[in-house]
Amino acid sequence: MKKIVLTMAVAFSTLIASAQFMAVTTIDQPADSAEWGVNSFTDNLGLGYAVNDHVTLGMVKNGEDYDLFGRYHTHGNIYFSAQASTEELLDNLIVGIGYSVILWGNLNVEPNYTMRLEEDSEGEFNIGLSYRF
Repeated sequence: MKKIVLTMAVAFSTLIASAQFMAVTTIDQPADSAEWGVNSFTDNLGLGYAVNDHVTLGMVKNGEDYDLFGRYHTHGNIYFSAQASTEELLDNLIVGIGYSVILWGNLNVEPNYTMRLEEDSEGEFNIGLSYRF
């Protein structure tokens, strides 16, 4: 029994050690009279897991709730993204396209364009940050 537990512990630690985690956030511009603060950077903070070189899955904070997000990274630092709430996934789906610009080491600045999949919805341009662990 000890051998099985030890083998499982080594296998699990190997998976975690080789895993690529990613912290993401979208920078929110404050309202007209408000000042920049920590909330501008942490309101949409999320954590993702790189399943392979192209796919990242995770959760991101959206106000008081958490949304699921996924990214498909293509060659040339371009990515396609999808974000949906945990309730009514398809009704609240947000899709987008972005570009990762390496700022320093594993820190990236990510200009992106997102749009809700609803009638009469307008897209918006965002600036995000990501860091790969």
